[in-house]
Parts: sequence; structure tokens; C-alpha cells
Amino acid sequence: MNAELFKDMIAGFAEAKKYRARRKAKLRVSRLAFEPVKMKPAQIRRIRIRLQLSQPEFAEFLCTSVGTIRSWEQGNRTPNRSALRLLVIAKEQPALLLQRRA
Repeated sequence: MNAELFKDMIAGFAEAKKYRARRKAKLRVSRLAFEPVKMKPAQIRRIRIRLQLSQPEFAEFLCTSVGTIRSWEQGNRTPNRSALRLLVIAKEQPALLLQRRA
């Protein structure tokens, strides 16, 4: 590894440590305002049906297991934040997720 790059990385970590300790630090902090909405099991199922996907296809589409999809749709488990973001995109802009890139 380049010595200068390593030095910069260590300096960045030191600044992050200062920031976390609530001390003055030379860094820019960005926060995303997006808070995913909670989805009910029926909403998740409606999204899947609207996309005309089976549970196995939907699982592959979201890079998760069929058991996870089944658990979401039955209300046994809730999707994590990243899955909720994908579900919101699938609900609001399904064509965006369904397009295939070569």
C-alpha cells in the first residue's frame, strides 16, 4: 500500500474518532433523511403480485431466501432497512427494478 495513502487513511480514522467523542474534527458529516416506512405483510404481498412474481422469483429479485419472503408475507418477520428501501422502490417504480442490464 502506498505510504501516503495509508497516512491519509489513518488521519481520517483519527478525525472520525474525534467526531465520535464529540470533539472538534475536520470532517464533513452527511445524513440521509430517508426513513423507510413500515410495511404490513399484505402490502409486501401486493407488491410481489403487482410485479407478477412468484415467491421464489421475488426472493431472487431481492437477493434473499424464499423463507424470508414467506415470513414477511405471513407477518412472522419484518424486512430490514435495506430490504424496505428496495420494497419502496419496487412499489413506486417497479420498471426501474425490473429492467435487465446486459
